[in-house]
Amino acid sequence: MRISQKFIAELIGTFVLVLGGCGTAVFAGSSVGFLGVAIAFGLTVVAMAYGIGHISGAHLNPAVSIGVFCAGRMNAKDLGVYVAAQVIGGILAAALMAFIVAQYGGERGTFAANGYGEAFFQGAAGYVNLTAIGALVTELVLTFVFLIVILGVTDSRSNNSFAGVAIGLTLALIHLISIPLTNTSVNPARSISQALFADNALALPQLWVFIVAPAAGAALAAIVYNAMAGKAKK
Repeated sequence: MRISQKFIAELIGTFVLVLGGCGTAVFAGSSVGFLGVAIAFGLTVVAMAYGIGHISGAHLNPAVSIGVFCAGRMNAKDLGVYVAAQVIGGILAAALMAFIVAQYGGERGTFAANGYGEAFFQGAAGYVNLTAIGALVTELVLTFVFLIVILGVTDSRSNNSFAGVAIGLTLALIHLISIPLTNTSVNPARSISQALFADNALALPQLWVFIVAPAAGAALAAIVYNAMAGKAKK
């Protein structure tokens, strides 16, 4: 596939991920709860894995692309293109969400932004008042787990017919663990998109955690996976 085709696929795929997952949180979160939001994120990944996976691999997430790059399965040029496409796709989805909110006269508030602590969640039910270090560790470890699964099920030496299902279920599990802690990122593009449109004054100042931690967790997972399994073919 040409790099332009991969760019379009990643842009569309990340758009769907953010609209499906964050859109569920914003428009239906009060009805479906944390479980419903977790399932929505998992379902969007499964859908895109089978919809565009043959074009770009359906990374939909800069952390995934960083992990794949660090594992030696992707070159630096493609990494830059993928990350750009993912961030743009996420922002377009968030812009559409903000437009829809305006059409019914709603308030964006925290939107579906990631954050931590009592000041960020402002006493919202079900959330835990985590520290910055706690949020950083949570996001790093869960991204590490996510990438270990992704690198394993997409390894050329494994039977990856159900890779999309495994990845989607893992993302749903990660959300069940960490929505009450950080609103779950493990994806800088998803975090950037929501922070840009959130009215919560802490969304942008706390954004660094949700860029640094997923990137570090992904890179660490690549190192550990290659140490365990050996370097796979691209």
